[in-house]
Amino acid sequence: MKTKNRLAVNLPGLNLKNPVMNSSGSVYFGLDEAGYSIEKAGALVTKTVTMSSRAGNPQPWIVDTPSGRLNSVGLSNPGIEKVLSDFLPAIHNKYGSGFPVMVSIAGETVQEYVELARLLTRVDYVTALEINLSCPNVDRGGIAFGVDAQLASEVISAIRLATTLPIYAKLSPNVSDIKPIAKAVAQAGADGIVLINTVMGMSLDLEKRRPHLVRGVGGMSGRAVHPIAVRFVYEAAQTVDIPIIGVGGINTIEDALELLMAGASAVQVGEALAHEPNTMLNIINALPDALDNYNFENVDEVTQTFKK
Repeated sequence: MKTKNRLAVNLPGLNLKNPVMNSSGSVYFGLDEAGYSIEKAGALVTKTVTMSSRAGNPQPWIVDTPSGRLNSVGLSNPGIEKVLSDFLPAIHNKYGSGFPVMVSIAGETVQEYVELARLLTRVDYVTALEINLSCPNVDRGGIAFGVDAQLASEVISAIRLATTLPIYAKLSPNVSDIKPIAKAVAQAGADGIVLINTVMGMSLDLEKRRPHLVRGVGGMSGRAVHPIAVRFVYEAAQTVDIPIIGVGGINTIEDALELLMAGASAVQVGEALAHEPNTMLNIINALPDALDNYNFENVDEVTQTFKK
C-alpha cells in the first residue's frame, strides 16, 4: 500500500513535499515568471548573497560547450541590505510562510559569513542557510574556504555559534579527497552538506588564441559533471551521518535517483533549467512511477537502502 506523502523528505529546516529544488543561482531569487515551477518544488534556494552588492565578473558570464556550461558570474547579487529589504519579503509574499527557503551566503572572511548569518537569522521565513565555501578567503591569501578542512571547519564553527538556523555546507569538488572536508564541517556543526559546486574548467577561442571567459577559468556545470557529483556524494555519504543534498548535471529522473542512491536525501537542479525550465516539474511528476519501477514505497527509502 502506497503512503500518501511518499515523496516528502524532512531535513533540518527543510520540510520538503518532494526532494527536488533548484540550485543556487539557477533561478536568481525565484521571482520572475520563467516557468520553473518553483512552487511545485520542495524548496527555493536563493542566489548567493554577499555583504555588499556585486556587479560580477566582466562579460561574457556564460560559455556553452559540447559537454556542459562554463560560468564566470562572480557572485553577482544585490547585497544583503537589498535582499533583506526587498527580495526576501517578495519571496515570502509569493510563496507563503509554509514554503522552505534556503538562503545561500558567501563571505571573503569568517566574520562576513557570521554577520550574514546573524542578519538572516532575524528573518522568520528563512528556514535554512546554504554556506557557499567556494569563495576565496582574503585573510589567507585567496585560498578557497572549501578546499581546506581547517578553513571550512572555522567557517562552519563560527556560523554555528551565530545562528539557530540549520546550516548546509556547500562543498567544492576541486579537491583530491572530499572525505576529510565533509567530516570537518559535520564535526563543526553543519546540519547537512550540499555536493557538488561547479568543477573548474576552461574553454579556448582558437582564432583569438585566448580563453572565451575574461578570467580564463570558470565553473563547469551540466551533464558532464554528473558522474563526478555521484562520486563525491557517494564518498561523503560513507564519511558523515548528516544529510546530503546532491547537485550536478541532473536532467532526468534517472539522474536524480542516481544521486539519491549514492547517498543524497534530496537533489538540486541547476544548469538544466537554462534550456528546459520545466526540468524540476518533470522530475517531480516522474518520481511516483520511478519509485514503483525500482520497488521503493517512499522516496526516503532510496537513500536508506543505500546506507544499509
